[in-house]
Amino acid sequence: MLNYERRYYQDGFAYVAGVDEAGRGPLAGPVMAAAVIFPPSYENEEINDSKKLSEKKREELYEVILHECLSWSVVSLPPEDIDRLNIYRATQKAMEDALRRLFPKPDLIITDAMPLKNMGALVVPLVKADAKCLNVAAASILAKVTRDRYMMDLDTIYPQYGFKKNKGYGTREHLDALRIYGPIRGVHRFSFEPVSKNAAEQLKLF
Repeated sequence: MLNYERRYYQDGFAYVAGVDEAGRGPLAGPVMAAAVIFPPSYENEEINDSKKLSEKKREELYEVILHECLSWSVVSLPPEDIDRLNIYRATQKAMEDALRRLFPKPDLIITDAMPLKNMGALVVPLVKADAKCLNVAAASILAKVTRDRYMMDLDTIYPQYGFKKNKGYGTREHLDALRIYGPIRGVHRFSFEPVSKNAAEQLKLF
């Protein structure tokens, strides 16, 4: 069971938030950040790092988390913001925005190794926090499920890129589609090299 938060509850912290992201690496789609606060007494042995769970289990736990947490929030930053800020800063901003939407406000924040400043609470950047902390693992599930759903919706508009399957990552199928069709503004991240390269190649055709 993930219970790293226990030490902080024992020290008197009442509202421990976990925050995590989904979508830092893809060539397309937004980066998502989610934040979750559970009651200090809450336990759930099924909640784990989203990468260790099947899609079906993530979907099941998504509903459980929404109904049983004290507070949750999910924030999406689009490709335009990623290109403007860079992916590291965009991820930070999404996390900061997600945390600021929580109520009650957290008095301690655990992140998956991401430093955050000026949050009005103690911030603990912890390596592999999504595999150690219940709240961070829950946040990873919310972020992952929300982003996957978004990419599947995007697939209905642009089926040629295979977003339903690749979720925007640079798979062979996706890279082949970029070469054939070129990248799309508002969908692809033009600051990422495979996208910018194919954008330049498309321009040469005209």
